[in-house]
Amino acid sequence: MPKVLIQGKNMYYETHGEGEPLVILNGIMMSTGSWASFIDIFSKKNKLVLVDFIDQGQSDKADGQYSQDMHVEMLRELFEVLELGKVHLAGVSYGGEVAQRFALKYQEQLLSLILANTTSYTNKILKDIGDGWIYAAKTYDGSTFFKVTMPYIYSPEFYEANFTWLKNREKAFSISLKPEWYEGFIRLVRSAEDLNITDELYKIKVPTLIIGAEYDITTPIRCQEEIQRRIPNSKLVVIKGSGHASMYEKPHEFTTAILGFIECCNKEFKIL
Repeated sequence: MPKVLIQGKNMYYETHGEGEPLVILNGIMMSTGSWASFIDIFSKKNKLVLVDFIDQGQSDKADGQYSQDMHVEMLRELFEVLELGKVHLAGVSYGGEVAQRFALKYQEQLLSLILANTTSYTNKILKDIGDGWIYAAKTYDGSTFFKVTMPYIYSPEFYEANFTWLKNREKAFSISLKPEWYEGFIRLVRSAEDLNITDELYKIKVPTLIIGAEYDITTPIRCQEEIQRRIPNSKLVVIKGSGHASMYEKPHEFTTAILGFIECCNKEFKIL
């Protein structure tokens, strides 16, 4: 399994395909395994790099609380070790928050920036949602954790249409999630509590795509609209009929938006 020692911790990553690097940063409950269905399409023309943050997936657990800046510095070192050069950096939800922080500090390493279902500010309601998730995580009970978190992740339509699948996931949570997973999850949530970088976003000059979803109640469209207003010349795409997990509810729309943007973000169109 490919791991690299960074800042005293083993960081898990995967690479697939060849071409300009496309690095995808996970949402808070995700891991590299969450992208299994997307590997073929995202690596067809690009070198796809999947990464588990510390406290995610197959990466090591942290020894104590940290800030999202730790992820930024570990990513920078990982990119150097892998000799990636400039990359297309895509982040989903929590991963989008880290991606924004990375762009603010190291945008010279980016070909483009893609931010999906994310925010630049942990507002009061998002803080309370996070607190609720922490309380549920502290029960170490998969069913309780599932019932508290999942209604914020999927749209009502998807929840109704795929209820049997979701109930099977609830059972899987009860079997697979161990105390150390919940403890890592809590640290991840707390690392985002001080997020407030909206007023800095004007500094990001790389081509940027922002993806929102019509029924996202965790990071509503207004969050992505605010990011789009702040980042010069950025583009906003809204996926209709989807909740927060747009990559799962609307995979064709999600992948089309990202791959289309990567293909043309640095191209100049002479229309007039």
